[in-house]
Amino acid sequence: MAEHFHEDSVAAVAVRIDVEHPDGLIFDPHQPQLRVTDLGAVRGDGVFETMYAVEGRVRKIEAHLERLARSADILDISIPPAQSWRAAVELGFEEYRTRGALPDELTIKLVATRGVEGEPASDDPAFAGTYWALLSPVTEAMRATRGQPVGVTLLDRGYDSTAAERAPWLLLGAKSLSYAVNMASLRWARQHGFDDVIYTTSDGQVLEGPTSTVLIVTRGANGARRLTTPVLETGILPGTTQGAIFTAAEKAGWELGYGPLTPQDLLDADHLFLASSVRLVSPVARLDDAELAVDDELTAELIDLLAEDLPVNHPLD
Repeated sequence: MAEHFHEDSVAAVAVRIDVEHPDGLIFDPHQPQLRVTDLGAVRGDGVFETMYAVEGRVRKIEAHLERLARSADILDISIPPAQSWRAAVELGFEEYRTRGALPDELTIKLVATRGVEGEPASDDPAFAGTYWALLSPVTEAMRATRGQPVGVTLLDRGYDSTAAERAPWLLLGAKSLSYAVNMASLRWARQHGFDDVIYTTSDGQVLEGPTSTVLIVTRGANGARRLTTPVLETGILPGTTQGAIFTAAEKAGWELGYGPLTPQDLLDADHLFLASSVRLVSPVARLDDAELAVDDELTAELIDLLAEDLPVNHPLD
């Protein structure tokens, strides 16, 4: 364990994974660690996952690790085995306990880059890149956004619904470090009076948000409730939070469905939501110029479904 830390680093714990420390090594996140030639920094050539932990238990960890491996496979990046990531997270928890207390809620970011071009970090391909886990307490500001209504704008993502199959080199469906477009979309939305974004394809299918998954709730004539999310074939990221909600909702008797969805489907739905690992569930109260109905009890019910933390049993592909 490192002995000297920046005075503010108590808020965050960082764990490096490499061939000499396959179970992780604590380091100071405020001190330089990444080489300026690392391809994750200069090209965004890497993958990541953001997980949510409550009282030392990571929710949906299996689904997150599966998605990390899936993303790495799409980018053709070798990553450490799942047990290394698990051990690194546990080491981070233990570091918090050593410092005094494990926070009730943590955001955990797992990052893997291709490393430095032509200079693999190890002869072992599982550790040839750069890998770390960053644990940080969930902020009060983030907690305050949970379940709160948001205004959303539809933005064209710039490709059609067949692009994922037609052009696999676009890396659609991978959670890569190349998030510049996602962040630019959110800035554009906020500059125009919206809180978030839902992407659409150029031929009119609904995709996902920059950092969230789209869910709609409809009620049948018999009162049955149905949860629907866009199809993965359009190249969207498989949602771990969406998967967890679907698993618990199915157990509770809900009907489930996968798109394709259009913007009109969002307007015609009884309720529209965005779901993500740490923010959990946000009801959409405004979609561009249209006002949408918000049901606080339904929002709370969806958040409660997440709290069941059941294994996600839907396929990622």
